[in-house]
Amino acid sequence: MESIKINKLEIENVKRVKAVKIEPTANGLTIIGGNNNQGKTSVLDAIAWALGGNSFRPSKAQNSGSAIPPHLHIVLNNGLVVERKGKNSDLKVTDPEGNKGGQQLLNEFVEQLALDLPKFMEASNKEKADTLLKIIGIGDKLAKLDKEEKELYNRRLTIGQIADQKEKFAKEQPYYADAPKEIVSASDLIKQQQDILAKNGENQRKRNKAEQYRNTVAFLAKERDAIREQLSKKEKELEEAQLSLNVAVMDSADLHDQSTAELEKSITSIEDTNRKVRANLDKDKAEEDAKEYRGQYRELTEKIEGVRKDRTGLLASASLPLDGLSVEDGELVYQGQKWDNMSGSDRLKVATAIVRKLNPRCGFVLLDKLEQMDIGTLNEFGSWLEQEGLQAIATRVSTGDECSIIISDGYVAGMEKAEEKQKGWKAGEF
Repeated sequence: MESIKINKLEIENVKRVKAVKIEPTANGLTIIGGNNNQGKTSVLDAIAWALGGNSFRPSKAQNSGSAIPPHLHIVLNNGLVVERKGKNSDLKVTDPEGNKGGQQLLNEFVEQLALDLPKFMEASNKEKADTLLKIIGIGDKLAKLDKEEKELYNRRLTIGQIADQKEKFAKEQPYYADAPKEIVSASDLIKQQQDILAKNGENQRKRNKAEQYRNTVAFLAKERDAIREQLSKKEKELEEAQLSLNVAVMDSADLHDQSTAELEKSITSIEDTNRKVRANLDKDKAEEDAKEYRGQYRELTEKIEGVRKDRTGLLASASLPLDGLSVEDGELVYQGQKWDNMSGSDRLKVATAIVRKLNPRCGFVLLDKLEQMDIGTLNEFGSWLEQEGLQAIATRVSTGDECSIIISDGYVAGMEKAEEKQKGWKAGEF
């Protein structure tokens, strides 16, 4: 696929430019230098307008010091000639065979962001990453994996927090080795106490009955001595009473009362005992819960690692525009650095590579204000452009040797008078 570049451009009366001719290098960096307010940026604005359409037209396109309308003439390496001239700066596109075309033809190979790279560079981190994912065709798949990873991470975070709480609670909870395994029932102890008291009461009734018969025997014995005439009757009563006494004594002879002291002690201490039991149960439950949540945490960690592996594989299999470029957490990453930590040169590399990938037929890019780069970084960036077969036309506030041309007061410094004299140049004509 042919990469379209600019072979030659001629600009007249656009913004600060009065008359400028440039033949940019096909591969690498063409730097337009000069002091401030001399027309450097006006050159880039004119190129963007000529190739990008009226959406790039400056609000005050005509040079304020000239009555002649703007005139733009660009020759591309595919033979197309692009012109804007006349009162309305109408567009005319001519192919090598002389056929006419328009903006639609240019749009096939001119990438809008190549004409306005700052628009990409000033976009949010997410927008830049989305642009890359869109052009390599994995945006939807990666977004799905990112969403899955985020959900798993949040679930794991919650599980981990719960496990930490359970472990902390278990460690803080006292343990009583002498406490029963189950909660003690006060009603059961009270029932046991009542049963024993009832049995003891029955025993006492039997004792009372025996005592009653003892008293009867004693009384009757006295009556026998006192009332001889009733001896026969009383002896019979005595005999019967004696028999009853014998029976009663036999019934109560082997009786033993049970003590309720232990139960009373248990009833008194039941709350303390149950407190210990509950503490032990809480500790055991917390330890079990913590163990279960830790298991869930490990499972989620394995799933997250699986998602990340899939994500890495997806990016590795994608056709990325630059070695070392990737997307992590919804942001561009180059050589391990996110956008805010990239050097100025690396940012330009990333932006240029992505913009080129948007439309591989567009072989050039416009860059403004490269004075932020030192000479070493500038040379490094230029070498990368040459290696990639890319053409960059850039401006820089400088008059040094790194500049391809110098713009001064709307002209290429040192050339305006010579050209007028050599070619009979007249205003409004190239």
